[in-house]
Amino acid sequence: MALNPYFLQGSPSEQRLVQDLINEQLKIFGVEVIYIPRKFVNRKTIAREVTSSKFNDNFAIEAYVNNYEGYTGSGDILTKFGMSLRDDLSIIISRDRFEDFISPFLFSMDPAEITLSTRPREGDLVYFPLGQRLFEVKFVEHEQPFYQLGKLYVYELKCELFEYEDEIIDTSIDEVDKVISDQGYITTLQLISSGVNATATAGLTTGYIQSISLINDGHNYLQPPTVLIGSAPPGNTKSATAVAFTTSILGTNSVKKILLTNPGYGYTSTPLVSIASSTGIGATAVANIQKSLSGIGTISIQNRGSGYVIAPTVTFSSPTIGGGITATGIASVSNGGVTQIYIINAGSGYVGIPTITISAPPVFAGVGTYIFNEVIVGSISSTTARVKSWDKNTNVLEISINDGEFYPGELVIGTASSATYAVQNFNSFDLYNKYEENSEINTEEKSIIDFTESNPFGTY
Repeated sequence: MALNPYFLQGSPSEQRLVQDLINEQLKIFGVEVIYIPRKFVNRKTIAREVTSSKFNDNFAIEAYVNNYEGYTGSGDILTKFGMSLRDDLSIIISRDRFEDFISPFLFSMDPAEITLSTRPREGDLVYFPLGQRLFEVKFVEHEQPFYQLGKLYVYELKCELFEYEDEIIDTSIDEVDKVISDQGYITTLQLISSGVNATATAGLTTGYIQSISLINDGHNYLQPPTVLIGSAPPGNTKSATAVAFTTSILGTNSVKKILLTNPGYGYTSTPLVSIASSTGIGATAVANIQKSLSGIGTISIQNRGSGYVIAPTVTFSSPTIGGGITATGIASVSNGGVTQIYIINAGSGYVGIPTITISAPPVFAGVGTYIFNEVIVGSISSTTARVKSWDKNTNVLEISINDGEFYPGELVIGTASSATYAVQNFNSFDLYNKYEENSEINTEEKSIIDFTESNPFGTY
């Protein structure tokens, strides 16, 4: 039997009245929250997993806090990974307000980023200003209260405390963005604004090893072997030192060259050169000594310089005595500076202190100011990342969501700001999380429990 046609079970005007009353109640007894829709930056459609998301829009909307006595959920839990905060929040928002105020904006956005615009979506964020916390929407209840006067009027958003996983959050609201400004895996880059020439000095030596010639490169050298040079005679002498460099050709790991780090002095006869290794065999070398003329002695780095991308060229001044041999060497670079100059040939025929010239780093001047959340690109590695913070006074750049490692000496270019500086060094994957205190917990428990003596919990 059909319903009585004289009773409408809720007319449009009655439904509108109920919706208006609900809207008014939410504005009176509610709190203003910030609704932040999730946008998909990159998705894999095979398993439908989300690889990265961004939150760069915000909508202020009134909401009623359903759990008015406080957060629900499991609360604060101490786990083996540190403190875990499992607070839940349930809020009620007006369906009418969402559809009139938020849905039209979501509908106009890129469908690849916003897949659902007609209602709140699981995965979106809600900023709760009273607790200054970000919550993630885990479930949207859209049928409670159940069809009063034949219609639904509100959404209940059941939320959990947001666990940051390197999502891009740039809402342009400082209060919101600062919540996660120091969270996640952050790489610290020490940048330099301009290159500085490295400088070095060397003394003279007599009765020294001029060079070391490799006779047989051997094989199976998985690591650089140790080079042992026979000692100089007793007295006012100093033994020479050298290092070996290896290479791999067609799967064969062999010794490539042996360079001097100190030619020594006081040698009267050719010392024996031994190559020791726990893996490789067969490499042999001989020392070439100079007894009568003077050559390059120990080289000291006076200024490491900065801004070196590759090893610079090292040039020695010519010897004074005719027929002498000009010294040669190569530099080693680390973190944008020269750390060592190895001697290929210590030369001969020098009378005065030789001059060492180290080629300049790439000419550039650091310019610009990096912008929060912009993408930066390494000029050599092509590594990309997003800016967390930039301190121009100290030239420290904090970044996250990097897809590789930056090379010391390469330029870091901001795609939005065009800021350009060179990398001096970087500390990759520093975990900034005030609740992840594993090291501190481990240190403190060692001062309380000592397992080296016996089991403090029993005899089993």
